[in-house]
This record gives sequence, C-alpha cells and structure tokens, in this order.
Amino acid sequence: MQKKFSFTWLTTLLISGQCLAQGGAVPQLGKQSIQSVIAAMTPEEKVSLVMGTGMHFPGLSEDKKAPVVGEVNGRVPGAAGTTFAIPRLGIPSIVLADGPAGLRIQPHRPDDTATYFATAFPIGTALASSWDTDLVKQVGAAIGNEAKEYGVDILLAPALNNQRNPLGGRGFEYYSEDPVISGHIAAAYVNGVQSNGVGTSIKHFALNNHETNRNVINIKVDQRPIREIYLRGFQIATQKSKPWTVMSSYNKINGTYASENHDLLSTILRDEWAFKGMVMSDWFGGQDAVAQMKAGNDLLMPGTDFQHKTLLTALQNKTLPADTLDNNVARILETIVQTPSFKKYAYSNHPNLTANAQISRMAASEGMVLLKNTMQTLPFNVDIKKVALFGNAAYDLVKGGTGSGDVHAATIISLPEGLAQAGYSVDEHVKGMYSQYITDIKSKHPAGNPFLLPPPVLELDLKTVAPQLIAQMADEQQIAIVALGRNSGEFADRHLDADFNLTEVEKQLLQDVAQAFHAKNKKVVVVLNVGGVIETASWRDIPDAILLTWLPGQEAGHAIVDILKGKVNPSGKLTMTFPMQYTDEPSSGNFPGTVLIPKDPNNHDFTSGDQAAEIEYTDGIGVGYRYFDKAKIATAYPFGHGLSYTDFTYDDIRVTSPHLGQVDIDVNVTNSGRTAGKEVVQIYVGAPKGKLAKPIKELRAFAKTKLLQAGEKQTLHFALKPMDLSSFDPDRSSWVAEQGNYTVYAGTSSQDIRKTANFTLNQELIVEKVHPVLQPQNAVEGSK
Repeated sequence: MQKKFSFTWLTTLLISGQCLAQGGAVPQLGKQSIQSVIAAMTPEEKVSLVMGTGMHFPGLSEDKKAPVVGEVNGRVPGAAGTTFAIPRLGIPSIVLADGPAGLRIQPHRPDDTATYFATAFPIGTALASSWDTDLVKQVGAAIGNEAKEYGVDILLAPALNNQRNPLGGRGFEYYSEDPVISGHIAAAYVNGVQSNGVGTSIKHFALNNHETNRNVINIKVDQRPIREIYLRGFQIATQKSKPWTVMSSYNKINGTYASENHDLLSTILRDEWAFKGMVMSDWFGGQDAVAQMKAGNDLLMPGTDFQHKTLLTALQNKTLPADTLDNNVARILETIVQTPSFKKYAYSNHPNLTANAQISRMAASEGMVLLKNTMQTLPFNVDIKKVALFGNAAYDLVKGGTGSGDVHAATIISLPEGLAQAGYSVDEHVKGMYSQYITDIKSKHPAGNPFLLPPPVLELDLKTVAPQLIAQMADEQQIAIVALGRNSGEFADRHLDADFNLTEVEKQLLQDVAQAFHAKNKKVVVVLNVGGVIETASWRDIPDAILLTWLPGQEAGHAIVDILKGKVNPSGKLTMTFPMQYTDEPSSGNFPGTVLIPKDPNNHDFTSGDQAAEIEYTDGIGVGYRYFDKAKIATAYPFGHGLSYTDFTYDDIRVTSPHLGQVDIDVNVTNSGRTAGKEVVQIYVGAPKGKLAKPIKELRAFAKTKLLQAGEKQTLHFALKPMDLSSFDPDRSSWVAEQGNYTVYAGTSSQDIRKTANFTLNQELIVEKVHPVLQPQNAVEGSK
C-alpha cells in the first residue's frame, strides 16, 4: 500500500519546503488569476493535478505495470474518482461520479446507519424513445440535483455513442442509431443536469461502439462516416448545451488512441467546435500519458504511479513542453472554479427522492413503445381484473443495465406490485413458483463482481415442471402477460443466441400461452423488458399486443401498468431499426472486430487483458434506417415506429422557400381519435443526386406535440439551418449542401410518411470548411 502513495508523499514534502521559502504568500484560486496560480505551482503539483487520485479496483492496484496512485477519498463512497487537491493554492479536490441513468454511489457506508440511495431513471435508450427534449431536461435536472445534494461535482454522463450494431454491450446507455436525435437528447440531458451548477461529461468521444477488446480496438473508418454519423451527435450536444467536460474513449481511431488524438480533441473539438471545457480520459484509457497531454486530454483518470513518473520525467527532459502542461492545468482549474466543491456548497445528503421517483415513473411511461396492438387489446378493458403473469422477467424485472450505468435505488417496483396497486390480481401460486425458481437459481451462482453482468437465469420451463398450469390459468384468468427480459452491461457485448434471439423455452412458452388463451377468446400481451433490439419477426404474429418497456428504472412496475391500464397513452417511438434478422444488419459481417494474429504480448490493456483487434466500418454512412431504406430491405419495425391508443392526422405541411439556406417548415397535426395523446413528428430530408452518394432521406428534426385532446390540432414549426441540409465532402474537407431539388418528409416513422413537400437550392452552399483530419489508414469501401 505504501507504494501507491509514494509520489503523493514526495509532493507534500516539496510543497512544504516551497511554502517555507516563500513565507506563505501564494495566490489563491478564485481570488487571483488562474495564470498566476499556475505560475505558483511546482512541477509536481501540476503533474498531480492532471491525474486523478486513484480508485479501488479489485486486483488492479497490485499490478506491477500500473498501480493506482491512491484511493477515492471517503467524501462520496462509490463515486468514480476525485481530483488532486492543493490546499495552499485554494484548489479543492472535486468528485466525479457515474450517472447515465441516475447517480451511482454506494448506498451504505462504514459506521454510518444512514442510507444514500439514488433514483434509478430509465436507461438512455428509453429516454430517447420519448423524443421529448423537455422531459429529458427535467430528468437531467433531477439527476443533477441528486448529484449536488450528495456532494458530487461532475456527472460522468450522458453517453451518446451511436448504436451501430444491436449487439453492442453498452447500447442501452446510448440513445439512437441516428446522430440527430442522439445530439438533441444529450443536449437536453446536459442542460438539465448543469442547471444545478453540477457539471457533465459527454462520452465516449468517439466511436466507442464495442465492448469486446474495447480498450485497444482500432476502428478503421473513412472521414465521411466519422463526421456525419459518429461525431455529429457530439457536435450537436456540445454546441447546444456546452458541457463542462468531454470524456475521450478507449478505442483507437485509424491507428491512434482517442485520448492521444490531437485531431479529435484539439483540432475538431476545440478549434472547429469551439469547445472551452476540459477533456478527461475514460478510466485507464490510452497508453501514452505524454501523448494524451499533447493531444489535449487534460485529466487522466483515475491516475497511476506510472503515469505520474512518466509525466514528471517528460517535463524535466522537455519531451512534454511546459506550456502544454500549463494549458492542461488551466482547463482543469477553469472547470474546478465552477463546481459546488469550490464554491463550498453545503450539500444535504437528502435529495427529494420521492419527487424524483415520480419523474422517473413519468419518463419511463413516456419512453415505452407500443410495437403492436391488434383489436384494441390495450389498454385493458375495464372489466379485466385478473391477470395471468408468465415469464421470469415478470417477477425479476430488470430496472437498468450493469456497470457504470447501474444505480443503487432504494426500491424497484415489480410488475406484480404495479398490477396489485392498480387493482389487478395475479395468481399467487404462479407468482410463488416463479419467485422460488429465480431465488434458487441465483443462490447457486458463484459470487461475482457486482460491477459485472451476473449469469442469466434461464427461463422457467413450465411445459416440463407444470404442464397443466397454462391451461388452468386460461380458464381462471382474463388476460395473459408474457414478460421477456434481457440485460447487458460493460465489458462484454451481447450474444445472438438466448439474447438477441429468443430461447426455445421462451418461444414455447409464448406459443403455449397464446394457444391456451386464444382458445378461450382471451388476449395475450408480450412485455419486452429489454435494453436493446431483439429479434421479433419470427414470433410477433403470436401475441395480440407487444409493449416495449426497455429497462424502465425503479418505478418500472407502476410505469408499465400506467400504459397497460390506459392511464398513460403510449407515445414512445423507436430510435433504432428492428431488423427481420440479425444478418440484415449492415454491420453484422464483422462485429465486434477481429483479434490480430499473431497476438502481440506487448499490445494489450492491463486492466482487462484485451488483445489488439481491429474492425473496418465498411458500412460507411449506411447505418440503421439509412441502409435499410436504400437497400430496400424489409424491417420488423422501422426507425421511428410506435403506436398510440388514438390516431393522428397530418392535415398540412408548409415549406418556406430557403433564404440563405434556412428552410422553415410548419406541420399541422390533429388528434383524430377518441383518446388524448401525444404524437412525435419526424422531419426527414431527401437531398438531390449530386457528387456525393446520399441516403434516400435522413432525420433532420423532430418534435413532440403537447397532450392533444380528441379533435385538437397543433402546428409544429421546424427551422432547418444550412448544416441540416449538408453532407460531408472529404475531398474538399467541407460540409456541402448541393444544388438541386430537396424533398421534405413529415412522418410518424421513417416508413410511415404522412406529408411531403419540396424546395430548391439554386446554388451549392459550402456550409463549413474544416480541417482535413482523421485520415483513414486505407480506403474503406462504401464509405463515400
């Protein structure tokens, strides 16, 4: 343990000597200029400030290659890290904590009887599926308030990498396959959190689309998809919300680690996008601390002895220029002065968890997607009181993903609880059988790392253990729910078998329940408690309704029943495409990449044992609906799909001729049904055929109506800027809106277009000239 604190002890000794020599008169952060504070810092202090103070990571701290430099101090147990304090200069330590779906801290502390629970909100995918930026801002504000009241300064969220492939292990944290909705949802989240005076760190910048070999994988990709697909969401979020910090990703981009990539962190992020904040590494990201400083990655988290020695040596031998390190330090100090810790905020440790639970419940129901609803199966008929509940997920509901996206909540409302509180009964014998089975299986699992995904509990095989039960329930109960669950998390990507695809037992359960209940003229509803896309085409015709609830947070049971009962009219829409089969995905051929052979023993990551790997993004800009539309491949459910208990009519669309490239669009939407509801209007634009190959259409704007009563109309206005009409031309390093005729599509999904209109650009617009950076290692077929 002494080794872990060796450099800290040395730094303290040197600082003490300097203070005596100076007679104690030193500038103070916030009272004198940041430059004067930097000038008063010792080299050891500067190097210490650009590194975190370590973290407890089982098995890692004794690794001879990279021991951590310390431990997260006891201020906020369970937080992800802290920065180095320099009290003599008035520089406090600040606290950083995980938080995509709510604040992640430890609920219990040594020698403390109090509890420190946080609210578990719906996962990122569920929030985005609401297509409601006002709602997401409200969620962000609630999470930010909890962070502030628990003593956290920066929330390590939101996560907005593109969902390039449905098997991505952290896809549940991310928002969409499309950068426009990702960017606007992330901006709303950031604005909500930061309204509390707490910072955010948008992540993972950039192209963090794989968990397999994530620490070292090299992504080979052309400039156009980098700009249009993988950076565009970050650009929107950065410019519309001004996050305090950005977190660089683990992976390499065309041969260079993201955290060591000057093109990415300085040229694009700071020079082109005018980002003024701090950049931090993902935990243990990158390999060359000096290269990270030079690239503009200011803070290395969580910090290691090896990094400290490396930076100090490089500073002394001038391979790390002093002014480069000073710039890194300045950006960290500029961030620190904004924080609650610097402002000495007296946090209460008592956020309003009761009020925030209601926000979580509302957000969960707003993000649920009604995929199918034949013969008005949902909402439940008023006569229905007795519900047959089948499936492991009905009794072991998944609130959220694992890893840094998990939240320690005080309670999770189960589906039986939600039904019972809403006045429905669930058969106690069936409930007991499932509960006992799940408990027994989990008790046999070996104790594992709570940060990792636990082993799955295979679906209970009712056909074997209780062959008459389903028929009995069909006689006694009025409607059936079959709940199917999936979870995922950090460190591993998803699998095709028993994850993306249903298991044979799950298929049999669904068939048996439908056969028994349909024979009695009773309906069957499938509830999908999943974090990402699963295969539905082979079984979607069996049930009468399918409700996609995602991983809905701690109020799951209540929120699901709000939809089933009709208390809330579903208005969620898919932010990704559900394919007919996995092989239809354009990225399925080489996901999640190829391990390089022979394996290089010197090219691996010490924290995970990841082996050198690479992947080519041969799909280029053809991600998600862009590909399916152009290739004319049928989907199970298209991007933007989602049903309602009412109907909406698009009465009119008006497009004002563009002036200097701006296009104004007005769409009239009327609730033409009998039930109050909300509609998401999606605006796609089809560009003229020109030099650059383009998708048939691309999402360029969206908005959600207010709650429209039956017969009520609302006009939604959209203003498209020149960038919204543009494509990236790598040959000219420019965003270009080509001359010609454009089509505006107003729809309720990418395939359900209700109104179209046209406008013409009479001349080509060079919207923005950028730097010719992030050059591909070699040409990637199909990327232009």
